[in-house]
Amino acid sequence: MPAFAATQLLDWVYAKQVVDPSKMTNLSADHRALVVEMLPIEQGRELSNQLSSDGTRKLLIGWPSIGETASTETVLIPADSRSTACVSSQVGCPVGCAFCASGMNGLERNLSAGQIVEQVHRLGRLGTGRVSNVVFMGMGEPLANYAAVTQAIRTMNAPWGLGIGARRITVSTIGLPEAIRRLSTFAIPVTLAVSLHAPEDVLRRELIPWASQTSISEILDACRDYFDATGREITFEYLLLRSINDRPHHARMLADLASTLRCNINLIRYNEVPDLPFERPADADVHAFQKILRERHINAHIRASRGRDIAAACGQLRQAAEQPPTQYPVPGESHGEAPPD
Repeated sequence: MPAFAATQLLDWVYAKQVVDPSKMTNLSADHRALVVEMLPIEQGRELSNQLSSDGTRKLLIGWPSIGETASTETVLIPADSRSTACVSSQVGCPVGCAFCASGMNGLERNLSAGQIVEQVHRLGRLGTGRVSNVVFMGMGEPLANYAAVTQAIRTMNAPWGLGIGARRITVSTIGLPEAIRRLSTFAIPVTLAVSLHAPEDVLRRELIPWASQTSISEILDACRDYFDATGREITFEYLLLRSINDRPHHARMLADLASTLRCNINLIRYNEVPDLPFERPADADVHAFQKILRERHINAHIRASRGRDIAAACGQLRQAAEQPPTQYPVPGESHGEAPPD
């Protein structure tokens, strides 16, 4: 396909949000036939489409080209001034967070850059306006699929692509220090979010099995390097689990960590997952936790949970065919007495 026809094709797909070659009227018949034969614009099949009472929409997309049962969920979160796509980077997840549905059956495979971008493209055609923000907070560990994720970001950011600014793209990671440093050299300075979820290593390693590979101090060092290279403030995600990591002494420990670098903290109320032994904290405890952080001059926000009624909120995304896991003991129960609050 000549360059001028490729430019026309990109304009149809990304600017006009058209995926049916027969409607690309300024392409020649030969070029439209070539698109049909050689360049399938979309690889996925929409298996379900659910709308929450709060306007959040969740799609289950099957990927038959990579596996008969391969599927991921992706979420569109509309707001007054923006429309955010929450995308998946892998089928399943290798991290295996004890509280999360996405990794219940481990990692099946990586998604390609095209499959990641396709999620945003599909969400942008749902009639709620163009996607303005993208967060890699769906299924998978984005930095464990680095090449595909960064290539997808290039397409999302490019003027010929989705045209989404770097500051409107967030990559969320469990905290892989070397991959964070690699991302700091990437040409597009995206927002980095680190899923911390505990202020000390023993509890964090119970909640997040992969955390045994590194330490919080190593993650913080990598985050400082990211800030030095990009000038972008780090976001720490902290999921609050009732009576496990939501006590005042946890807040004080978290404040001590956060005071050592330029960051802000998103506090997230746990969204229940069937068959997992965790509970959502009381609102009073969430606000008390935030108050302790703010009293120590830490920029802390309580993130609104969207799409809970359709299992589209943080930690609830999964493959539809997954089976419930075995019951796990509640992390933190073996830690003895907590420091006095």
